[in-house]
Amino acid sequence: MSARRPLSSWIPQPRVPRLLRPATLRGRLALLALVTTTLWVVILTAGFNVALTARLRQQADDLLRTRAAAVAATVEARPGGTLVVHEPSDDRALDVGVWIYQGHQLVEGTSAGEPHTVADRLVGHGRAYAQTGEPYATRLYALPVAYHGRQIGTVVASVGLDAYRTTADAALAGSIALGLLLLGGIYLVTRTLVGRALRPVAAMSAQASRWSERGAAERFGSAARPAELASLAASLDELLDRLAAVLRHEQQQSAELSHELRTPLARITAEIDWLTARPRTPAQQRASHEAIATSAAGMQRICESLLSEARARNGQTPGRCDLPEVARDLARRAAEHRRDGPAFTVGGDHAIAGVSATVAERILTPLLDNAARYATHRVTVECVQLAGAVQVTVRDDGPGVPEDFRAALFEPGRRADPGDGHDGAGLGLALARRLARAAVGDIELADSDSGAAFTVTLPAG
Repeated sequence: MSARRPLSSWIPQPRVPRLLRPATLRGRLALLALVTTTLWVVILTAGFNVALTARLRQQADDLLRTRAAAVAATVEARPGGTLVVHEPSDDRALDVGVWIYQGHQLVEGTSAGEPHTVADRLVGHGRAYAQTGEPYATRLYALPVAYHGRQIGTVVASVGLDAYRTTADAALAGSIALGLLLLGGIYLVTRTLVGRALRPVAAMSAQASRWSERGAAERFGSAARPAELASLAASLDELLDRLAAVLRHEQQQSAELSHELRTPLARITAEIDWLTARPRTPAQQRASHEAIATSAAGMQRICESLLSEARARNGQTPGRCDLPEVARDLARRAAEHRRDGPAFTVGGDHAIAGVSATVAERILTPLLDNAARYATHRVTVECVQLAGAVQVTVRDDGPGVPEDFRAALFEPGRRADPGDGHDGAGLGLALARRLARAAVGDIELADSDSGAAFTVTLPAG
């Protein structure tokens, strides 16, 4: 049984010709604004012209009623059903376009043409309207003349619609011209405004192109941008940080693989050279074969362990950790180890580093141990997320680092005062800096008013 197709697949979808689809976002947004505005302009223009036509017809009907009432005022109904038409002071009321009937007999008016024929049909039917056909349309109105409640005559007035039609046509042409000008202006203004609104996007694209050419590890950061672009920049920075973490992990894995395989490969090469250099005894050959087999097995174990480690990641981004969480865990363990030691305070809620938790612990542990060793009352750890990096500052309220020892602070085996009663071989800070620099970061001695402050910079994850 075939799968049921959705209803939308049976409905023909409108297709926009490729020539009408601009290639740029600015053009598409401007076209969308133009189409939307066109619909509104068409609706408003049509509504305006319909309302104007109705208004003009109402004016024509008002004029007809006024003329018919003025003519009816000159007509006197007498007993016997006769009508007497008095000459008005302004005889223009009885000009062409007015007919007076006594019964069905024409008393006043021109008895020729299509308007007269239509007027004849209106006689005796009370108040009524009628209209002649094109090209010279005329609208007529019949007003009954009554005597004691009985219609004995009819006054029919007419008016030509050409003037009204001309007004309506002129209004339609003017509204269309105005609509076209409005649409053209809106399209140009929209295209300009959209172009200006998209300038930050173009600037970000140019930045990314320059970074790509130079291979620079820069980030967009938190520069002043609209809210939407600021969110986009933050997402792109996070994506770049993750890609950089993946790349660093792959480079590290390749370096580890190369380093681990170098020794067994050298052993195999040496054994083969030794075997082929001159004839060997069976015992020597067996020993060489065993050495080659052992080295090959070691290479196999190395490859399997590295591949299994890669599979165990389950698709997660390697080499990432929540640095404040790692710092809190280390501070808790340090506080438990030193019951009478200083108090630890860890600040920062969201700072993802592009190194594994194990590497982060190995970097921070010597700093926390050093701070706990020399602090008087408190050790403070502050984690801050920067553009493309994470920064951790470890402060203590101890005596600080002597000025004459700062240059040798990170040298292996060096201590400011070997006889201060504290254990340690002076290797912790040197190892921490080496690990930080291997992770594309660094450790520096920061300025501090009291005590010592070390700043760790690591790539963002």
